Amino acid sequence: MPMASPQTLLLCLLLLAVTEGQSQQAAIPGCYLHPFNVTVRSDRQGTCQGSHVAQACVGHCESSAFPSRYSVLVASGYRHNITSVSQCCTISGLRKVKVQLRCGGSRKEELEVFTARACQCDMCRLSRY
Repeated sequence: MPMASPQTLLLCLLLLAVTEGQSQQAAIPGCYLHPFNVTVRSDRQGTCQGSHVAQACVGHCESSAFPSRYSVLVASGYRHNITSVSQCCTISGLRKVKVQLRCGGSRKEELEVFTARACQCDMCRLSRY
């Protein structure tokens, strides 16, 4: 079997290092502030309206599933055979911002809305905002 040239081996090693680095980077969890445009209306008819750049929390957090420990199996009557642990990207801090609304003519109103101030991976739960 012929031996590969040193240049070919070097190219293969570089390619492997680059692709390996990319796959590890893509798998890194994180939860980050992400801006998005919001249109705010004073009522359903849109009598007064304005737009604002608000912040959301976007990303992914770690999760895992594994066979349950023996004590969990016994306590659940052997029905809970898989244990899952997960976190969700969530808002950990809010702040109020004032949005200027334009109404008919030269009339203006101001309305306060919430935007995310900080994000984190945290326990998954239903939120009532």
